[in-house]
Amino acid sequence: MSADFLYGVEVVINGLMSGVLYALVALGFVLIFKASGIFNYAQGVMALFAALTLVGVMEGQVPFSHIINATFGTDIHHFGWHVPALLAIALTLVVMIAFAWMVHTFVFKHLVGQEPIILFMATIGLAYFLEGIGDLMWGSDIKTLDIGIPQGGSMWVENISVHLGGEDFYGFFIDKLDITASIVAAILVIGLIVFAQYTKQGRAMRAVADDHQAALSVGISLNFIWILVWSLAGMVALVAGVMWGAKSGVQFSLSLIALKALPVLMLGGFTSIPGAIVGGLIIGVGEKLFEFMIGPMVGGATENWFAYVLALIFLVFRPQGLFGERIIERV
Repeated sequence: MSADFLYGVEVVINGLMSGVLYALVALGFVLIFKASGIFNYAQGVMALFAALTLVGVMEGQVPFSHIINATFGTDIHHFGWHVPALLAIALTLVVMIAFAWMVHTFVFKHLVGQEPIILFMATIGLAYFLEGIGDLMWGSDIKTLDIGIPQGGSMWVENISVHLGGEDFYGFFIDKLDITASIVAAILVIGLIVFAQYTKQGRAMRAVADDHQAALSVGISLNFIWILVWSLAGMVALVAGVMWGAKSGVQFSLSLIALKALPVLMLGGFTSIPGAIVGGLIIGVGEKLFEFMIGPMVGGATENWFAYVLALIFLVFRPQGLFGERIIERV
């Protein structure tokens, strides 16, 4: 096989792994939108907040230390201990579940029946509030997230694949962090699908998504389901924040990963979990291949805009996405 073909295969593999991470972020949007009809603009900030909290817990950082020091004239920043990664992840998950309860109790419980645009504006306010709280609690400096995930090129993959080509091919360069992130994301996606299809709470969640009034008539608690959905979205945000934070550092630009999920949702549909997965894979592979094949001809940096152009094309010809439900209204 020619070296160019093999390098193309490498691009596709890396695109698939990026696509899994895009799909993971998009799942947070889908879960909340299906159950409550709310487009959660704050999903990306939730991933940032989860990553900030995880680093803070692992390093034993004192929350709001800057405010405490400025108010009382102290100079404390750390408790003096370090928390193991698994325990820190569990504690951060508890924080995200508590956050889900507070969001429902203090915000959306009082907005039931409001227009979708009002709910959307509420999530924008929630995003900025959460970003500000994250800054006050943990600081705005760039943080390193190290939970033991190996990084760097996989020599095992490289040594096996180097024999596929000739002298011009040196093997596939696949980052071990990307491999781990893809496996974890795939397990989480499969777990969410199994949960939605085969558990009592998952079936209740789907019933609420189909018809709120019918779900209420058979005894399903909307409050419980909405807290459950926001908790699941928080768990997805935690995993996404961990993987992206370990890859590029925990910084406030991490919240922008939500913008990359928008084209995924437009392709797959806002109400479909399989659509989020397929859309993520299409975006991941498409942008990598486009950059590999067309990028050099147009000056590169096509990954910044390819996904949005593709999403625009889908909006013109299939607004509901590949797996979204076609909406028909009588006028």
